[in-house]
Amino acid sequence: MKIVCDNKIPFLRGAFEPFAEVVYLPGAQTTPEVVKDADALVTRTRTICNEALLKGSSVKAIATATIGYDHIDTSWCEANGIAWSNAPGCNSWSVKQYISSVLAVLAQRHGLRLGALTLGVVGVGNVGSKVADVGRAFGMRVLLNDPPRERAEGPDAFVDLDTVLAESDIVTVHVPLTRAGEDATWHLFDAARLARMRPSQILINSSRGPVVDNAALKNILLKGGLKAAVLDVWEGEPDLDPELVGLLDISTPHIAGYSADGKANGTTMSVRYLATRLGLPLVDWTASGVPAPPQPLAFTVDASGKTPQEVLSEAILHTYDVRQDSDALRAELDAFERLRGDYMVRREPSAFTLTLSGGGQELAARLELLGFKVKTL
Repeated sequence: MKIVCDNKIPFLRGAFEPFAEVVYLPGAQTTPEVVKDADALVTRTRTICNEALLKGSSVKAIATATIGYDHIDTSWCEANGIAWSNAPGCNSWSVKQYISSVLAVLAQRHGLRLGALTLGVVGVGNVGSKVADVGRAFGMRVLLNDPPRERAEGPDAFVDLDTVLAESDIVTVHVPLTRAGEDATWHLFDAARLARMRPSQILINSSRGPVVDNAALKNILLKGGLKAAVLDVWEGEPDLDPELVGLLDISTPHIAGYSADGKANGTTMSVRYLATRLGLPLVDWTASGVPAPPQPLAFTVDASGKTPQEVLSEAILHTYDVRQDSDALRAELDAFERLRGDYMVRREPSAFTLTLSGGGQELAARLELLGFKVKTL
């Protein structure tokens, strides 16, 4: 048995070796010649799994250690007997942490009182539902837009996209990339929709690059049509438009979901899936060896004389400050892939124990909503 794995997937080495020949390669070097005699692939978004790669191969199953799966031609795979799986929700807590840090930084930079603002969440799946909790922790009014969920569950909890654009101060996007159907998301934020946004609004996209028309966004920003914009995902990545990068408040190299915990979850889900498909005794396997971050896992926040927003921001930025990733990308735009591949150790709030001094139970509950383990003094 032969399994070909992307060499940037962490915590994977050693899992399959007792049962198969395992080949580790960069995603771009996973070629038809390499996979011709493979039984399975473990991949990321950089390997396009389609007819050009897979025709004539012996591949029976593909596991991508990512939420997104638009790099897999699922129709072709299914028609040709190749099973596939993604890792839904594996890094949802990591994206939640990313958005928490983005909101904390934007609030500091623009003097925003988040509790007086409305957060519009477009796409309320595994990720968007957790991001909505970030808004609630900050005391924001939260609007939810998710047409498939609204059709399935009824309209009470949801609003349409027009309402999100009309009433939100900050819009954050968490949808899959789809190009057809009534819920197509390719260029969901196109020139016309972006033009309807107000100069007081902020747009954040950490879903998939082509959900936002990057050229149209650049034109809007050049005209002062938004207060700020944040991109973690890009059209044409890893090749970025330097002018667009310079116009954004925060620019990061597709790492919103790159916490060590999220990566471990994605690897675990991929191994278990292939174990089931290939009959390997790894259905209960769990990634191990998640490293500690550079900052202390136990820390104290003194809430005395601080607003809830200040306390939450201090806690969030202790675990992760998105400005570090933004500054690193701006300094080396051509290092996009390296910055992703050799990403720092980032642990999610659930790995931290926060001792809250001078704050009450209501504030502790807000911190717990962000994922922290909280002790109060």
